[in-house]
Amino acid sequence: MHENKTPVTLADTAKLMESDDYKDRFVAEYRQLEIRERKLQEMLGKWDRGEINFKPSCPRSIYDLQLKSMSEYRAVLEARAAIEGVEI
Repeated sequence: MHENKTPVTLADTAKLMESDDYKDRFVAEYRQLEIRERKLQEMLGKWDRGEINFKPSCPRSIYDLQLKSMSEYRAVLEARAAIEGVEI
């Protein structure tokens, strides 16, 4: 069932998450991380430009730490994918 199409929304990954094939679930996890990381980057960009319409409850440093952790986690998944032969 492995699909090469990159999901654009979290909902697009649902089918892959339900797969019996761990490679499909792996791809879904990776795609979800990409989506969440991109959305956080977009929110932080808007914050920097004064374009968000809410007051974040956490200090910026927490969001920066989250983004750094997401990036590091993505690197781990990419290494695993290369070792395990999972096309992401």
